[in-house]
Amino acid sequence: MSPDDFKAAEDWLEAELKDELDEDFEIEMEDAVLSMKIREIYRKAHGETIPRPEYFRALLRLQSELIKLQDWVVANGEKVVVIFEGRDSAGKGGVIKRITQRLNPRVVRTVALPAPTEREKSQWYFQRYVPHLPAGGEIVLFDRSWYNRAGVERVMGFADETQVEQFFQDVPEFERMLVRSGIRLVKYWFSITDEEQQMRFLIRIHDPLKQWKLSPMDLQSRIKWEDYTAAKEDMLARTNIDEAPWYIVPGNDKKRARLNCIDHLLSRFPYEEIEGEEISLPNRVYNSNYERHVLPPELYVPSKY
Repeated sequence: MSPDDFKAAEDWLEAELKDELDEDFEIEMEDAVLSMKIREIYRKAHGETIPRPEYFRALLRLQSELIKLQDWVVANGEKVVVIFEGRDSAGKGGVIKRITQRLNPRVVRTVALPAPTEREKSQWYFQRYVPHLPAGGEIVLFDRSWYNRAGVERVMGFADETQVEQFFQDVPEFERMLVRSGIRLVKYWFSITDEEQQMRFLIRIHDPLKQWKLSPMDLQSRIKWEDYTAAKEDMLARTNIDEAPWYIVPGNDKKRARLNCIDHLLSRFPYEEIEGEEISLPNRVYNSNYERHVLPPELYVPSKY
């Protein structure tokens, strides 16, 4: 490769890396696309958070460790389940997004189930979750889980007290069964204050890019704040078992919550860096007998940008 070719390749690689960082910034900008008035109120309520450069450096470091964890899980056939529970708008989805951002979706997948169908309502309660459990070499992140029964179903009256009590009798043994089967189970509860949830809901209402995140159940959670608090306290007390304890993530500061949660998750596993085979790009093979055909222009996506 000539010096000019090397310089051109170097410039191209730098541009590609900048594009990737732009995508990272785009993900983070979702928190900044607010009206100036709401943004000012938000800043007064929160004060200073982690400076953006410091946050990105920490996030990239943790994401590089997540890749090592992923490789370790695959190499050792580990089975990992991580449960994310908490108040509506507490930041569960934001953490999950940063965890999965640079990982292989064939290894790490997110499960966010819709409301149960009539058929599923007639099944054993845990039955709809079992098919989503990991095989060897997989990590499954539950964006809400079987703990719906102890939270929204209980508070909103979708499950009666008999069903709730049966859940509390069953879930410790269900989780012990998972652990005995070789699944590494980690459970997180994201905690935010009443005022913080109020602010985040207002942001969603006034931001057309976030209104889809609001559901009738979310709005009802404002009315039933104390009911959800009582249900949470009961759930944590009755399902915090030695084999699968709960870990509470303070979520008022989104950036710190993301970094702290990922850092803690990494500490739950005795992973180590897996030495992979050295990768080399093979030379392009040219076939002198092949002639590329010109495709009809209507097959191409129009270039508008």
